[in-house]
Amino acid sequence: MSQASADPRLIAARPAPRRRVRLSWSDPSFRALVWQVVIVGAVVAIGWYFISNTAQNLAARHIATGFGFLGRVAGIPVGEALLAYDPSVSTYGRALLIGVLNTLQVSVIGVVLATILGTVIGIGRLSRNWLLARLTAFYVETLRDIPLLLQLLFWYTLLQQLPGPKQAWHLGHLVFLSNRGIRLPELVWQPAYGWMLAAFGVGLAGTLLLLGRARRRQEVTGVRPAVWPVALALLIGLPVAVWAVLGAPFAVELPVLRGFNFQGGGTLSPEFFALLTGLVTYTASYIAEIVRSGIQAVPRGQWEAAEAVGLGSAQVLRRIVLPQALRIIIPPMTSQYLNLTKNSSLAVAIGFQDIVSIANTTLNQTGQAIEGIAIIMAVYLTISLSISLLMNWYNARIALVER
Repeated sequence: MSQASADPRLIAARPAPRRRVRLSWSDPSFRALVWQVVIVGAVVAIGWYFISNTAQNLAARHIATGFGFLGRVAGIPVGEALLAYDPSVSTYGRALLIGVLNTLQVSVIGVVLATILGTVIGIGRLSRNWLLARLTAFYVETLRDIPLLLQLLFWYTLLQQLPGPKQAWHLGHLVFLSNRGIRLPELVWQPAYGWMLAAFGVGLAGTLLLLGRARRRQEVTGVRPAVWPVALALLIGLPVAVWAVLGAPFAVELPVLRGFNFQGGGTLSPEFFALLTGLVTYTASYIAEIVRSGIQAVPRGQWEAAEAVGLGSAQVLRRIVLPQALRIIIPPMTSQYLNLTKNSSLAVAIGFQDIVSIANTTLNQTGQAIEGIAIIMAVYLTISLSISLLMNWYNARIALVER
């Protein structure tokens, strides 16, 4: 052996021999890779088959594709619209936008009211009052076992049995309830109200900053400074001050019976009211069980310790139990919010014109069935993902963090 070959520095500098990689079916990584390629290929092939087959069928029937129909005049009568709408001028795109806004209106109001009602009923089921506990239990066990569609039809039929406008029930000649819906005084919009909303937004941002600062102060010193006086000034005082500076405009339009119907004021149609009532009462029965189980999951020792220092039952529930129960309540509550939003598509059964109703009318008139269904799916997917993101963010914010 030569001196050069025996030098350990030269031996260390030699490149390591290449290791041959043998692909074998017994290797789990290789099997997983093969199955992934096969599944992705199968999905792509099936998707391509459906797309090509659909395109051939549409071409054979001379059916145009695309979303160009959104710019054509719709001619669809819309009973309730949050935007200005004229069937003889407005396009299909605007009609569909009104349907989306109607769906959002029902969903947002329904989520808020169902949360309030469900929380109250869930707490009521845990009440020491025998009658209250049994009544709330009857509510939950009854409403959640009846299909939602039947409940919507029940509420709509009930509203149709109300007296006509001339015999409408009224509250001080300001609010009227008849088979045409609920007529309410309506605030006449003024430009100053837009500036008030902007001032409220500024106040809300300032309040959030103050809350963050107070929380950091509490973590350092253990004392949380009072935020509510400044928050009250920012959220209420600032908008009121802007309104006063701009002249304090205020005008209300009252409903008045003229002929066979009411004129003026705001209207809650029977379709909207029946849909909202059905969604709220049905979803609240599930939320009540979620709230009840979340409260019961908090150890009983928390109640006993709080009562030992002199706190009342309401204070214990609000300050100690509910904050801990929220970490258990929020995840299943998200599912109920999604269910309420998706269940609003049953509005077509009672004639409320949400996105499903208007999209169905659109695809019947234009023949663009695929595009219409795609629009409906995209709307509900966007709303559902937005709710999930918001609730997941809030759930992560209140989660316990180990340090």
